[in-house]
Amino acid sequence: MELNDFLISIDGLLGSAPWFPFILLGVGLFFSVYLKFPQIRLFKHAWNVLFDPEVESKAKGETSHFQAMSMALSGTIGTGNIGGVGLAVYLGGPAAIFWMLVTAFVGMTTKLVEVSLSHKYRVTVEDGTISGGPMYVMDNGLNWKPLAILFAVTIAITSMGSGSMPQVNNMAQVLRETFGINEMLTGAIATILLGLVIIGGVKRIANFASKIVPAMAMLYIVGAAAVIITNYNNIIPSFISIFSDAFVGSSALGGFLGATFAFAFNRGVNRGLFSNEAGQGAAAIAHASAITEEPVSEGIVALLEPFIDTIMICTLTGLVILSSGVWIEKYHNTFQKSDFAIITGNYSDKDIEDKNELYKYINFLDDNKIREYSNEIDILNGKMTTLNVTIINSRSVAEDVVFYKDQGINGLQHYTGKLSVTRGDIDDADIIVTGKSLVHSAALTSIAFTKSFLGQGGKYIVAIALTLFAFSTAVAWSYYGNRCVVYLLGIKAILPFRLVYLTGFFLASFADTTIIWTIAAITVVFSTLPNLLCMLMMRKEVKMMVNDYINKIK
Repeated sequence: MELNDFLISIDGLLGSAPWFPFILLGVGLFFSVYLKFPQIRLFKHAWNVLFDPEVESKAKGETSHFQAMSMALSGTIGTGNIGGVGLAVYLGGPAAIFWMLVTAFVGMTTKLVEVSLSHKYRVTVEDGTISGGPMYVMDNGLNWKPLAILFAVTIAITSMGSGSMPQVNNMAQVLRETFGINEMLTGAIATILLGLVIIGGVKRIANFASKIVPAMAMLYIVGAAAVIITNYNNIIPSFISIFSDAFVGSSALGGFLGATFAFAFNRGVNRGLFSNEAGQGAAAIAHASAITEEPVSEGIVALLEPFIDTIMICTLTGLVILSSGVWIEKYHNTFQKSDFAIITGNYSDKDIEDKNELYKYINFLDDNKIREYSNEIDILNGKMTTLNVTIINSRSVAEDVVFYKDQGINGLQHYTGKLSVTRGDIDDADIIVTGKSLVHSAALTSIAFTKSFLGQGGKYIVAIALTLFAFSTAVAWSYYGNRCVVYLLGIKAILPFRLVYLTGFFLASFADTTIIWTIAAITVVFSTLPNLLCMLMMRKEVKMMVNDYINKIK
């Protein structure tokens, strides 16, 4: 708990700080107005370019428009679409989805800008391969090498903190819950397969992505449609809740205790960025490899990414979760320490006054009167007998709670005795707690997919789709990190980077889910801010490039 608290405090100064969503949305809105909303007027043209079968024979590059797009999409269509939406709804309610959509709309222009610039300033490195991205724009376009180094370092770190660690963590979690596969086994097999793909370089990665992305997206859409059709009566109410709560926060309903506007806005924008990565600059690294001499044509293709990734797939996930009703229901699960707290006093989510106090507590409001418990609790045959305390898990009042002691080779046994509690946390790390509470991330989406005529078969679709989504994301991000270490240290650093990347990928498969998501939220910000600054500094050049391109296609 202490580690996650520390990470949350850092995130509170960065991605979860009130200023960050305004900067992200502000830059996207600025370029949307500055470039006269290209995400609307060039939307149809973008599809024409994407599927244009002609390749510029004399142009530099290693991938087609479609392959570059697929590689970038494989980097964005991942756990952000499954676990990320589940986390956003869990934290901010339906209103969070609205802000995800807003982030995606303005992010379409942001993608156009960062990709166009990165393609223009790409270079050919020692081994003859193409290398591009915002770090080359900052270095060769702005002549700000220190900023370029900062960006490259943070993307190299982010490739693990955002690109691989949450992916394999959610993959392992859902495969354990669906098929009973041990997380470490999942991590080991996935790591071997990942190594086999990334060792082939960008062409193998692009070929892999161009085949797997359409297949996995179609599988997921079919499963989502089954849930939405089954719960068709809830489609309109779900849409209404997304928009009606957007500026006031999400109201309490069922086991969901409510979320403030600040929570919904911040988490929606943050998860939107994590989903489509508009403004972060990473996808521009993939697009820089495209075979074309016209940088803006690749930027035009890139503006489709937030539309496909967030406006289409994340909205589908949100409707599945909302229409099925699982986001307000409690399910039996094993409590993770970072989601768990014991508070002083007896509180019920059936009592209006208690719900108001709990609302203040879970949303960190200043007038919150609830205090976390610090003392001993008594446990008899797994059941807590101490009075005047309440167990909170996953921002909800926990029910049917059972305490177990990890006895090593003898497995879990019902615990009997006293347990020391400090600021809401159980001090004994060997205690396992289970019970009914709200769930989040991939687990929430997995449950939602069972609420259709497919029954339990729905969760298998989620498990397979998430595995493909997560694996393909890790593949793409390995390339992003690869190009950044090439910029920083040269091609000699590729092999050491791959070894570190694969090691982190394996270890994250059995780590705490919430901590992994918090790490991801932190690392995303460190690359986004330098990239946004670079784009703003080069706004006049971008406008000239876009205007010239539009004149050509006219």
